[in-house]
Amino acid sequence: MFYDKSKKEFDAEEFRNPGKEYRGCPFWAWNTKLDKGTLLREIDELDEMGMGGAHIHSRVGLNTPYMGEEFMSYVEACDEKMASKDMRCCLYDEDRWPSGTAGGMVTKDHRYRSRFLVMEPEDHMPDKEQAFLSAAGAVRSDERMLLAEYEIRQDKNGNLTGYTVSIPGEPEEEHIKIKDECSDDTQTVSRWRAYIEVSGGTPWFNNEAYVNTLDKAAMDRFVELTHERYYSRLRDSFGASIRSIFTDEPQMCLKEILTEPFEKRPLIMPFTDDLNDTFRKEYGFSLVGRIPELVWETESLSKARLFYHRHLVERFSEAFGDNVGEWCDRHGIGLTGHMMNEWTLFSSTSAVGEVMRPLKHFGMPGMDMLCDRRELTTAKQVQSISHQMGREGVMSEIYGVTGWHFDFRRHKLAGDWQAALGVTFRVPHLTWVSMAGEGKRDYPASIGHQSPWYKEYKYIEDHFARVNTVMTRGKSEVKIGVIHPIESYWALFGNRLQTGDQRESIESRYEELVSWMLYGLLDFDFISEAVLAEEEAEQRGIDFIAGCMHYACVIVPGLLTMRRNTADRLLSFAESGGNVVFLGNVPRYIDGDRDDVLTKLEARSKTVAYDRSE
Repeated sequence: MFYDKSKKEFDAEEFRNPGKEYRGCPFWAWNTKLDKGTLLREIDELDEMGMGGAHIHSRVGLNTPYMGEEFMSYVEACDEKMASKDMRCCLYDEDRWPSGTAGGMVTKDHRYRSRFLVMEPEDHMPDKEQAFLSAAGAVRSDERMLLAEYEIRQDKNGNLTGYTVSIPGEPEEEHIKIKDECSDDTQTVSRWRAYIEVSGGTPWFNNEAYVNTLDKAAMDRFVELTHERYYSRLRDSFGASIRSIFTDEPQMCLKEILTEPFEKRPLIMPFTDDLNDTFRKEYGFSLVGRIPELVWETESLSKARLFYHRHLVERFSEAFGDNVGEWCDRHGIGLTGHMMNEWTLFSSTSAVGEVMRPLKHFGMPGMDMLCDRRELTTAKQVQSISHQMGREGVMSEIYGVTGWHFDFRRHKLAGDWQAALGVTFRVPHLTWVSMAGEGKRDYPASIGHQSPWYKEYKYIEDHFARVNTVMTRGKSEVKIGVIHPIESYWALFGNRLQTGDQRESIESRYEELVSWMLYGLLDFDFISEAVLAEEEAEQRGIDFIAGCMHYACVIVPGLLTMRRNTADRLLSFAESGGNVVFLGNVPRYIDGDRDDVLTKLEARSKTVAYDRSE
């Protein structure tokens, strides 16, 4: 789909003079009143820079109605011009970012607006002022419904001893006992309410709201207003000059946690109208009846908390990545782009749950590398799912927020380490149509004609195009798989005072392991338990199967819990002679329960200290 010539034998002449398909396609910011002549001239400039095409990207300053008739006529003209120059016309699916609202057109209908859970103290007075972000943070509104009321009982350390649940319409209260009750003088009792709330509007989404990314019907409406409209106008170019559409930072409502267990303030968590129903169907109990366990600590691992995060990932992935990715497959193009907040376990848990599962149906999984950071964990997650799904490469939105001082040496260095970790589709951030008005402050640098050296940029693109003629051929031979630790992190996603140190330990070891492996020249892939749960191939023999990849060794890095499916597949692998290595400790839980399968697995595996010297 992306690299037609790479299906042929390597050609030395192609390496010397690489074609357009191996070259970068920058964000081309449509950020002013559009003019056809200007747009067509800038395509010539992009070609002169050595680019292989461009992403048509609506950004701050656009003064031509987004997705209107005039806008679409310019897209058609630009596609025709790029096709005539053998360049790629890459689509972008949103007015600015994050993706999902079609510039607010989806969420004019409140059925499709983001929902979230508000867990708040009984006597809380609502805040009058809010800060609006270019993300899916909660925007409070009066459009809400009471889910349940709770009487929370905590011991002197803040741990739950028990709670009472009262759900509107249900005649009896439910009493949940966590541990033996404390005496009255050591127990704190407080009352809380849980509401489901519909997001209010914000200027960033053109005075509408972010979309409900947990709802397939909402995402179907997004596809109808965006992808179907592009296809109706450009269908003859799909699979030819148009090979992909970019989705930017889809996310859930950002999760919040308390600072300490006795803090009394509202907490926001992702939710949707039928989440309790689908959760009960999947796990056999009511999520609404267990919401206190998402907030406060219990004596042992809370299955409700673990399964809540797991279920959110499935709902988000099925509604967005799977849904949109499969539409793209049916229409002859690939979904590319990246998730929100990929870097750390904390950031990805807060925004998307995990990174790999939502990318499963992307035709070209991607990442966003801002500020010239070295996010090795981000790159390895994206490269891993690309390997396992048999994709042709990895996309990187590169050079964002680097500034005007970022010279060619640093352009090459940033690109080189990413190429070493599998990046083949470069999306430089960015080139502007105009630098008038607010556009000039929009995350520079512009590498286009506003920079005096833009004609010299071909040196950079020639280098990476040559690298890509090689990197897009053959198949990666990776023999080590690492079970991703994100689900153990979810189990500890509670207040900072009680769980922060434990989460920081998992976080630092996660970063350390990636560095130890890569700088020790031991290539590996992460294995997402959510993706592995959908593996159709039976586990047998001395290769551990994860999609298109077969691993000779699997590392389990100090997990607290793992899925039964993961443990069963590892045990089968170990019993067939495969190598399973536990770093630091064997998990204590299987799906939140103690289980003898861990004892059997440990007996057939090797356990080493979580230390580089081992």
